[in-house]
Amino acid sequence: MKNIAIILFGILFMATTATAQTITAKAEKGKPIMTFDKKMVDMGTVKKGEKRETFFEFTNTGDVPLEIDLISACDCTTTDYPRRAIAPGEKGRIDVIFDSTEKEASEVIDIDIFLKQFDEEKGMPFMEMVQYKFELVK
Repeated sequence: MKNIAIILFGILFMATTATAQTITAKAEKGKPIMTFDKKMVDMGTVKKGEKRETFFEFTNTGDVPLEIDLISACDCTTTDYPRRAIAPGEKGRIDVIFDSTEKEASEVIDIDIFLKQFDEEKGMPFMEMVQYKFELVK
C-alpha cells in the first residue's frame, strides 16, 4: 500500500511539473529574452579618477528578435550596445566604461536596459538590469 502511494505521488508530481513547464514555455513564447553570461561585474579596487572598462555578453534566448532601445545608468557610466536587432540564438555585447572621477565612495551601479519590444502584460517595454561594483580608494 505504501509503495502504491509513493508511485501515485510520483506520477502526480511529474504531471504537475510537466504542466508548469508547458505554461512557462507558452508564457515566454513571442518574447525577446536576454540571457547574460554574468549580470554582476566586480571591478575590484579603483583609484579616484581612474577609468575602467568591462562588458556584459548576452544571448537572445527568446523566439523573436530583440532590439535595445535605451540604456540608463549613472553619469559615471558610458555604454555602447548593438543598434541592430539580435536574432534568436544570436549573441550581443554591451560595453561599459566607468569613470570614478566624481565618486566619493564605493558603490554598486545599476545599468537598466530597455528593449524596443513592449510587454503587453505589464504595459511597458521589456527591461533587464545588470550591475557592476567597485571599491573606491583615494
